[in-house]
Amino acid sequence: MFRKIIVPVDISTLDKGVDIFRKAASLLDEGGKIVLLHVIEEVPSYLAIDVPADLIENAANEAQDKLAKLRGDTGVDAEIELRSGPPAREILACAREQDADLIIIASHRPDFSNYLLGSTADRVVRHAGCSVLVRR
Repeated sequence: MFRKIIVPVDISTLDKGVDIFRKAASLLDEGGKIVLLHVIEEVPSYLAIDVPADLIENAANEAQDKLAKLRGDTGVDAEIELRSGPPAREILACAREQDADLIIIASHRPDFSNYLLGSTADRVVRHAGCSVLVRR
C-alpha cells in the first residue's frame, strides 16, 4: 500500500512504538522502506547551564540503542534516524525529505491542555503533506 513510511517513536512510551512499527510493516509495499524516527527535544538555552553537558549525547545513544533493539525484536527492517528539535517540526521535515507517503504516529487521549496548545500528533496531522495514521 505504501512505499515509504515514517514511524516517529517516543522511547519513553516504547510499547506504543512497537504497535505502530508493526502496523507500518503490515502496510508497507514490497521493496518499500520504513524510517524509525526519534526526536530529541532541545534544552532551552536558559536551562542549558543547569543540565549535564553530555545529556543530549546520552539521550541520542539511548534512543539509538532502543530503536535498534525494537528493530531487532520485531524482525522488521527499518532505517533509524535521530533528530533534534521540536518533535512535530522534525517529523514533518523528515517526511518531506524522505518523500514519505505515510506517517504513523501514536497519540494519547487528549486532555484540556491539548485543546489550548495541541499535541505533536495534532500538529503533524494538520501540517503533513502525506497521509497520517494516528494510533490512540
